[in-house]
Amino acid sequence: MAKKYLSILVSLILAASLVGGCGEKKEETTTVENTETESEEGLSSGTVNLRVWGADEDEELINQIIANFKSQYGSKATLNITFEAHSESSCKDEILGDVLNAPDVFTFADDQLMAFVASGVLKAVKNASDISGRNLSAASDAASVGGTLYAYPLTADNGYFLYYNKAYLSEDDVQTMDSLLDVANKNGKKVYMEMNSGWYMYSFFGNTGMQIGLNDDGISTFCDWNSKTTDIKGVDVAEAMARIGKNEAFTTSHEEGFAGGAADGSIIAGVSGIWDENSIKEAWGDNYGACKLPTYTVAGNQLQMASYAGYKLIGVNSYSENADWAAEFADWMTNEQNQTLRFEMRGQGPSNLNASKAGAVAESKAIQALQQQAEFSSLQRVGGTYWDPAATFGTLMSEGNPSGKDMQTLLNEMVSGITGEEIIDEEATEETTDEAAEKTAEETTEETAEEVTEEATEEKTEEKTEEKTEEAVETATEETTEEAAEESTVDTETEESTDNT
Repeated sequence: MAKKYLSILVSLILAASLVGGCGEKKEETTTVENTETESEEGLSSGTVNLRVWGADEDEELINQIIANFKSQYGSKATLNITFEAHSESSCKDEILGDVLNAPDVFTFADDQLMAFVASGVLKAVKNASDISGRNLSAASDAASVGGTLYAYPLTADNGYFLYYNKAYLSEDDVQTMDSLLDVANKNGKKVYMEMNSGWYMYSFFGNTGMQIGLNDDGISTFCDWNSKTTDIKGVDVAEAMARIGKNEAFTTSHEEGFAGGAADGSIIAGVSGIWDENSIKEAWGDNYGACKLPTYTVAGNQLQMASYAGYKLIGVNSYSENADWAAEFADWMTNEQNQTLRFEMRGQGPSNLNASKAGAVAESKAIQALQQQAEFSSLQRVGGTYWDPAATFGTLMSEGNPSGKDMQTLLNEMVSGITGEEIIDEEATEETTDEAAEKTAEETTEETAEEVTEEATEEKTEEKTEEKTEEAVETATEETTEEAAEESTVDTETEESTDNT
């Protein structure tokens, strides 16, 4: 019965706290059976069963880590640790859907952290200060909620930066988007960036002072990228993006992706991540270069392009029957030695401070570029409603806004789609009101003019009628008088004639 209620509780929490996960990595699970005694180190003795979830591609790596862990701790307990391949993209949904049958240890993307914490699957890490101290601060922040560490940082390589071909571009050329495009234009080449993706499009808005993020419900997103009051306004960014999109040297696509364009020589610079490093090295050889993202021109000034940064974390299921061993394995799995091993076998950038500064990691141009960009990066904290509106807007800008639609209107539509709130453009409303007022005034003036004209016409008509009437009366009077005078003359003459006779 208790398990049934727990399952119902988790389902309810899940419904209120789901945040879209990303990535295609799989996770590992460790299951430890309960024992009644403890070793000197506080770990349970007896038989311990751990299930570990991880990416299918990590199987060889994790099995090697498991073998080394058994060698280290085999004298403390009988350790039965099994690896199970699971997709990281569905990890959260699978675990929260059946917590009691979930793995003991699992790998997941940092944007799923809040859902795991809200559901109670993750509890605060006990040796938090030690874990945080040995990892990049940004990675520890990604594993924390409200300043409390809930997971173990594993990688710090899910971000993007600029790759460039040194045969065409100098270190000065790669500092600004303007110079990148100028050089590409002069050589008939292209600069690649997926402006039509919400993940990359964030670069243009991230350092402007405008904001985007998750609301307190952990689901819905707030966004003011249509702002008219910030120093850099939404329209400024939109116009800057459209100018870049119109440039002949700019492209968002290639039949075989960025790496394909680099290989065939059509692309000499592009924004991408560490996953393309080997392909770019092969394409450009000694001319391969990498650095932070460039600045771009917005509102007449140069602004550093921002980026989203993602981290892979290791979680320990708080409902594990042997959470002590699960935590010990998570600690082991994320230590300097095993993060270095992960880079060597899987090419994934470590979050461990020492591992990121030594050996092949320190020699990786992509890792170093990613660390340069870290200063200008932010955690991806948006809800599922962000992606489609952002992609639609980014696509329009990458095409130079071919419809010519008002930029503020396009920004309002994007923000409305992201936040789910209706955007009322006050200026547009004021303009409409002013236009209505002007129209009313014009109509009133026209009506008044018509009335005045009609009155004037009527007055003139009346005056003319009166004048004609007066003239007619005068004429009639004159005629009558003349007739009377004539008759009087005739009568006089007749009387005189009669008297003479």
